[in-house]
Amino acid sequence: MPIANIQMMEGRTPEQKAKLIRKVTDAIMESLDAPEGNVRVLINEIPKPHFGIGGQSADKLGR
Repeated sequence: MPIANIQMMEGRTPEQKAKLIRKVTDAIMESLDAPEGNVRVLINEIPKPHFGIGGQSADKLGR
């Protein structure tokens, strides 16, 4: 069972996350000949104050 674990900064819409899940699932199915029902996609959203970019939090950088 292939599992894709995606970590990203919080702030995307539910529609964007659904599209990401669909496209990652499709890529795994195509690459590995995995049945759709076996593919898992996990999205872990990191709060902006916990996401560092160049030594500063994304929150502080206004991202």
